[in-house]
Amino acid sequence: MLPFTRVSSSDHFSLAKSPAFVKFTAFTLLSLSIFFLVRYFSDPFPKWSSSFSNLTTAPTKNSSADTYQPPVSPPPLPTVSLPSVAPPARPTRDFLERTGIIDENGVMVLDFIVGDYDESLLGTAVNASWGVRGADRDETRGFVKGKIGKFGVCDQSLSQYIPCLDNMQPLSQLNLSGRRCPETGKGLDCVVPRPKGYTFRVPWPKSRDEVWYSNIPHTSLVDANGGQILVSKKEKKYIFPERGMEQYLDQISTMVPEISFGKKTRVVLDIDCGVGSFGAYLAKRNVVTLSISPRKDANANQIQFALERGVSAMIAGLETHRLMFPSQAFELIHCSRCRVNWTDNGGVLLLEVNRLMRAGGYFVMALQQPADMPDKLEKEMEDLAGRLCWELVKREGGIAIWKKPLNNSCYVNRRPTATPSLCGTDDDPDYVWYVNMKTCITRLPENGYGSNVTEWPARLKYPPDRLFSIEMDAILSRKEIYRADTNYMNDLARGYINAFHWKTLVFRNIMDMKAGYGGFGAALVDNEIDCWVMNVVPVSGPNTLPVIYDRGLIGVLHDWCEPFDTYPRSYDLLNANGLFSVEKNRCNISNIVLEMDRILRPGGRVYIRDLTPTIDEVQELTEAVGWVTFRYDDSEGPHSNWKLLTCEKRM
Repeated sequence: MLPFTRVSSSDHFSLAKSPAFVKFTAFTLLSLSIFFLVRYFSDPFPKWSSSFSNLTTAPTKNSSADTYQPPVSPPPLPTVSLPSVAPPARPTRDFLERTGIIDENGVMVLDFIVGDYDESLLGTAVNASWGVRGADRDETRGFVKGKIGKFGVCDQSLSQYIPCLDNMQPLSQLNLSGRRCPETGKGLDCVVPRPKGYTFRVPWPKSRDEVWYSNIPHTSLVDANGGQILVSKKEKKYIFPERGMEQYLDQISTMVPEISFGKKTRVVLDIDCGVGSFGAYLAKRNVVTLSISPRKDANANQIQFALERGVSAMIAGLETHRLMFPSQAFELIHCSRCRVNWTDNGGVLLLEVNRLMRAGGYFVMALQQPADMPDKLEKEMEDLAGRLCWELVKREGGIAIWKKPLNNSCYVNRRPTATPSLCGTDDDPDYVWYVNMKTCITRLPENGYGSNVTEWPARLKYPPDRLFSIEMDAILSRKEIYRADTNYMNDLARGYINAFHWKTLVFRNIMDMKAGYGGFGAALVDNEIDCWVMNVVPVSGPNTLPVIYDRGLIGVLHDWCEPFDTYPRSYDLLNANGLFSVEKNRCNISNIVLEMDRILRPGGRVYIRDLTPTIDEVQELTEAVGWVTFRYDDSEGPHSNWKLLTCEKRM
């Protein structure tokens, strides 16, 4: 047995300095380093995180993002296959039962039970998550799911086609307004062609003075007697002379300073507007003018000239039905040489103007020549205006200006036998969809709603009183809903403007197809986009038009199951936020897309934000009409059920 030998600290130090010990230690450390490095880099899924931007291009169904399945240590979850035929019957509970969940110890377990659930909702959940597209047909909507091919191009003769005004039907089927939309299943099923030689529009404000001849190849208005006063042709362009319009507006302002264009007077209606020059020059004074004129024949396309110039306009005429605007919509209504017999049929046309005019608003009638209104008709007009309690404020140089009363006091103090009578208390002056005009005086609200709007531009954001007259579920929270909608639409529009460079695209004519409170149009004003917006309120929802007009914007009531009354190629941009998910239960959405293509200019853009399954359907249709489409995730991220579809109608 060998005795133990004590080793001093100096011996330990000398041992550590020996060459053998140093080599052994270095070799051991190198081996351990290589071992851990090899193990780390052999892991196919290192634990690092990824970040995503708020706006990312959404993957398509065929991309690798949808087919990628990383391996996991527990047994794999069952997958849902999407064959074109029904799969064999199997227990559906497994789809929801075998869902991993972390227990109280932080361990992933697979024996988690969902509990009772409605099995009828299973297919809906799967379809919403995966965007299933079968080959079935939804008979109620007329939309065929799956690949639908391309829509053909219509005959060149339809390049100016307006479905509800150019539709040929027997006289027995015509409604009293002359509007005759195609029957169900007989609407437009092709893409309306553009005229030969069509070119990109002249940008605003240069378009106020000139537009391309090739975009409106009709010279009937230019050739007509007096037509050259409105428009003339010079080489390849139509020229619109100023004709003293600035002096005319100055004269009106001098006659009645209280009109105060751009402050007290913000929203104006121009009846029988010609080529829209009145509205074109009012735009320079912060006034939005809705220029209307009926389409009396295929050659009198004055509204088409106005739209090509960049003036807010639409086809509408004083006939038998109420115009699609709410009561108390306009601070001023203008009629210059409109040749309307205001006293005919009990004065029903002037009574419709009275319905549209805001309390305390003005009616301006300009007679350029004595022949425009004979002395007898002029006296009858003055008598009728007096019975409507209008005050003749000023008459000067062929211009007469009347003012509407602020309340009902004058009406109720008339003789009991006075005509026209007051409308009944059951009359809704904002109910306008296919409603006949009435030969009675529209009552003004006793609470003063509609008459006490603030001045521009403060009224754009201030919640108007008529917000509380809209038929909707919310009562106490309406102002909060209004403000939240305003903020949301401002954020949405600002995102579009920055992400898609709207200011470089120079949009002028814009339509919001589901306008709500007009927040989108208000946001464009806030962001200084030099445009006008047609705010369309669908009949399928609450009538918010009074709020839109009280904000200082314009709009119209419309049913998207029918075509819109405007010329082809009217708008530069169409915005559809949540439209299709509502209307697809009422309308054939392929007809809506074809109508959008008809009214969209070549080079125009469409922005559709909707639920994912609806976007799946709409994207097929937009590609079928030939648009170039891009799909983006919503600002809430890739897992949101909302998507954004942007479309471009290229030349």
